Amino acid sequence: MPPIASTARRTALLVTGLLLLSACGPGGGPSDGAAPKGSADGFPVTLRNCGRTVTVDAAPRHAVSLNQGSTEILLSLGLRGRLAGTANWTDPVMNGLEKDEATVPRIAENQPSSEKVLAAEPDFVSASFESTLGKGGVAPREQFEELGVPTYLSPTDCAGKDNTGSSDGSRTTPLTMDGVYGEVRDLAKVFGVPERGEKLIDSLRERITKATADIDASDTTLLYWFANAEAPYLAGCCGAPGIITGELGAKNVFDDTHEEWPQINWETVADRDPDVLVIGDLTRKSQTAESAAKKIEFLESNPATKNLDAVRHKRYILLSGQAMNPTVRTVEGVERVAAGLRAFGLTG
Repeated sequence: MPPIASTARRTALLVTGLLLLSACGPGGGPSDGAAPKGSADGFPVTLRNCGRTVTVDAAPRHAVSLNQGSTEILLSLGLRGRLAGTANWTDPVMNGLEKDEATVPRIAENQPSSEKVLAAEPDFVSASFESTLGKGGVAPREQFEELGVPTYLSPTDCAGKDNTGSSDGSRTTPLTMDGVYGEVRDLAKVFGVPERGEKLIDSLRERITKATADIDASDTTLLYWFANAEAPYLAGCCGAPGIITGELGAKNVFDDTHEEWPQINWETVADRDPDVLVIGDLTRKSQTAESAAKKIEFLESNPATKNLDAVRHKRYILLSGQAMNPTVRTVEGVERVAAGLRAFGLTG
């Protein structure tokens, strides 16, 4: 991730950005056909978000979403015409949103500089992770707020989570889909389309119910591998993989750690010998073994992993990186892991 600009440079940028915003105002993106009309439709909107009070005076028309998960929620709400930019992508966009996503400017594939974000003249900034809107990320929330730009951080990355330690944080309370539903509901309210939010939440709930019907995977152990071959990032107990595992009644072999994505050596993996390997199939290029093909090649050739029961029987389930993050695609993760367990005959 690129570092934040130096203190002097940030100060100059803030002054320049403030003058730009006050002189010109945010640009107006194309309408999505249902743009609210200000206070007559329930504005201003005030939310309590990750320990901060966020007030939005009018429905955003030129928003920037700094993580793929946040962007996909906004696109799922039919808000492509209100997005001025997006960044931080690990995967192709979720099915059904390809045409909408193609209309949104990609500020950066990974983490953009604060200059590039401000160049889009945002009237609202959202992110999925505290590391994106914090020290070492794009910029702290305070910097945007000093410019009069409201910010929103997914509650899935702050409620019941301590981000002061490792970069991915540690869960003090297991995550549930209620956190994802809360984010959908908040963003729908901010953009003045609350009914779309409830419709999306109902759809997600129905999909989980359908995917988990008649499944009993209580005798099945899973391991989730997100990225990196040398020091692999494997899922702890209580993030999005915890939601998937819990919905299916299975067991995560590393449910004894509350770290979100601890780096665990392969010898320890071999000792726990999971029944199924859930593998992140990423298209980004910031770590080693990002794609599923590279991960499987490693697993089948590495002395510490090639004799794992799951490797010998090729019990692999492939997920997008976003399905392993807490967002609407966590439901996709439930569906795909459920289908994989059924195919392996491991559902009771």
